[in-house]
Amino acid sequence: MAGTSSGTVAALTVPSGPRDRAAEVLVAFRPGIVAPTLAAQMAATVQRHSGGRLLLNVVTGGESHEQRTYGDFLGKDDRYARTGEFLGIVRELWEGKTVDFSGEQLRVAGARLARVPDPVPPVYFGGSSPAAGQVAARAADVYLTWGEPPAEVERKIAWIRELADRAGRRVRFGIRLHVITRDPAEAAWAEAQRLLDGFTPEAIRAVQAGLARSESEGQRRMLALHGGRTHGLEIAPNLWAGIGLVRGGAGTALVGGHTEVAERIVEYQRLGIEEFILSGHPHVEEAYWFGEGCCRCCGTPGCGGIRPRGPRTPPLPPGSRSPPGWAADQGPDGRLPGRCGPILPIRLRRAAAHGSLN
Repeated sequence: MAGTSSGTVAALTVPSGPRDRAAEVLVAFRPGIVAPTLAAQMAATVQRHSGGRLLLNVVTGGESHEQRTYGDFLGKDDRYARTGEFLGIVRELWEGKTVDFSGEQLRVAGARLARVPDPVPPVYFGGSSPAAGQVAARAADVYLTWGEPPAEVERKIAWIRELADRAGRRVRFGIRLHVITRDPAEAAWAEAQRLLDGFTPEAIRAVQAGLARSESEGQRRMLALHGGRTHGLEIAPNLWAGIGLVRGGAGTALVGGHTEVAERIVEYQRLGIEEFILSGHPHVEEAYWFGEGCCRCCGTPGCGGIRPRGPRTPPLPPGSRSPPGWAADQGPDGRLPGRCGPILPIRLRRAAAHGSLN
């Protein structure tokens, strides 16, 4: 824990051990809770201490009742307006400018950083409402969407691209998904069914009742994918909406054999998605399955698809959810030496800690 004067941060969250030198950290923050000059200072300090590995996920806040717990009583549209002003101030500070600004929500006078971040951290931002689209087009480096069917994702990408073009900017695109990947594919669907069987009707009703009150357009779109039902949850090839029955935010998972899931990732990539933020249940074990299976598939231009690389991960032993050889396969440093083949030609990210990206 460090102070919050110029050049320090409230909490340094970037991993610094020898195993973590290549890791980037996606940190969520709420513009209504942190002042823009302070946020710009904190980001600059983390970039300096981490060697430029900070990524920022801007969370406007989709629920007024939740924002009020933080002392924020603005309405939804005003929160998005504040986010736009906030990012405008922060970006000018990162450019080394002295900032005087008086907007509808924020004011600063003579704001300046003693040291600008190098490199400037990319800003990740999501939202499905018209107000969110305007902020993304003007201020985001990466627009994030939750895992909707490819046709819906394609429409979102076209929407944001058009808005960004009008603003004279280019925005990259990312998607937030869960994954359940096994060989054979039947084992993956059995794992999805095991998760579904653990959702009691009472839990589903309680969660859905709460989410139905949400102000978030993205959450409304997630709810529409399953409609509260527990059947017919494969809403597109290998895209399963069961997760959204018991959690808010990202409610879909890619489910299937390793090659099938890799094919779906390539499908999203061809629509324009460049970054995939993935998680699983349980997270560490699913990361192993994904790394050992899907990361052995690579996309080669002109080949018309993907092809397996290296030996396939052994099938899941009956009655077991842990990857085979989990402990034996690890090297003395905890890594899995020599096991994972070439990754897809896109940036794959592990999901950030709870509180960001949902």
